[in-house]
Amino acid sequence: MTAVHHADDARSTGTASAPLLSVRDLRVAFQRKGEPETVAVDGVSFDVAPGQVVGLVGESGCGKSVTSMAIMRLLPERGVRVSGSVVMDGTDLLTLSDAQMRERRGRDLSMVFQDPLTSLNPVIPVGLQITEVLRRHRGMGKEAARKAAVELLDRVGIPDPRRRLDSYPHQLSGGMRQRALIAIALACSPRLLIADEPTTALDVTIQAQILELLRELVEETGAALVMITHDLGVVAGLCETVNVLYAGRIVERAQRHRLFSTPRHPYTHGLLRSIPRLDSPQGEELPAIRGSVVDNVPWTHACAFAPRCPRALDLCREETPAGETSGGRLLRCHNPVPASAE
Repeated sequence: MTAVHHADDARSTGTASAPLLSVRDLRVAFQRKGEPETVAVDGVSFDVAPGQVVGLVGESGCGKSVTSMAIMRLLPERGVRVSGSVVMDGTDLLTLSDAQMRERRGRDLSMVFQDPLTSLNPVIPVGLQITEVLRRHRGMGKEAARKAAVELLDRVGIPDPRRRLDSYPHQLSGGMRQRALIAIALACSPRLLIADEPTTALDVTIQAQILELLRELVEETGAALVMITHDLGVVAGLCETVNVLYAGRIVERAQRHRLFSTPRHPYTHGLLRSIPRLDSPQGEELPAIRGSVVDNVPWTHACAFAPRCPRALDLCREETPAGETSGGRLLRCHNPVPASAE
């Protein structure tokens, strides 16, 4: 992808204010000795402005979580090559030492992980896991940190927060564990919050509560939020700008309402058609995208989505589509869905 195309990626976010986070040409490759490298993230670029909610959407295996782990500098060093830039406050996070990144992680940017049961330490009470963050990054004493932890648990909607400080993760429900993870992430009032599938394995009622909580926290604190999800219903109710990823690249980016009303990339179109609708005729078969995410070809000489695409041309299997920007929308496709509604 050329420098011009990366610039197009940057401009298509449509953010009015200066970005809080600016990701440019992020590439993550995994390699085992004696085996060819596997590229999980392939030239991803996007901006996040203060107070903005940006979505990263796609099937499992498209590179969403690896992108977030690269931003947070949580990927292992051995067997992993990360290139590009992740600039926050004028500093490229990828150039910081491990010690410098530990100081910023939790204080300036935090992450809500996908599975709270495995993300929380099972042998340490929830309260101690919160106070550890407060004492390390905010220099609080034991009692002050404990009082602040009670306030955080109350803020995220956990009932009887003082008693829950001494509870272990297995003693909490799934929804309460997720709220505790959010409390830990918010402990130092970070300006950037990354939420990686925060409603996975939760029932729809608790899911709605968690999403409403995140929305309220963004409004109250002015923090930026990167929402990583495969659930377009989550995107519809929360995100302002949506980035659709496939095989490690952003194939479409647009403002939420434009994306849902007129999806242009066949992959985005297929994702939206696969959502069950209440107004669908009874017994109608739900459309699905054929194949799986592993059925792709390298971006280096073709469109990775071509083997699964119902609109694929010979050109799609022979030439890599460039990222073209028009009217604030980024589109990477040789034969997009007609924009009949635009």
